[in-house]
Amino acid sequence: MSHFSQIKTKLRNLSSLQLALNDTGISWQAGPKAVRGYQGDTETAEVVIEQENGYDVGFKRNEQTGDYELVADLQYWQQPLSVEGFINQVTQRYAYHTVLSESANQGFQVAEKVNNEDGSIRLVLQRWGA
Repeated sequence: MSHFSQIKTKLRNLSSLQLALNDTGISWQAGPKAVRGYQGDTETAEVVIEQENGYDVGFKRNEQTGDYELVADLQYWQQPLSVEGFINQVTQRYAYHTVLSESANQGFQVAEKVNNEDGSIRLVLQRWGA
């Protein structure tokens, strides 16, 4: 019996997810690659974060929704933040990179970026007309 938990997210863009993980300083590997779990169980994921205890954390694409779900044996979670804190941090950085990417595709540039004390980010975008 597998001990893997799959936690739903709204992360759909793989490159924004990878950039978000880079921002958090987490070392990850691109897949498809096996996420190691309890008693040798594995799941295949597109992003894998190896942990020192031999149990990995991964992001696996859900074919039905297109979202990348967090896959891990939560009993062996060994990250500096709680699972919820980790997902919140990655989601914020993911949203930041997605906004930058999508706005650049529409001709916008960042005019101002402010990191607020509450952890939020304020972006002012501009686009010059032709």
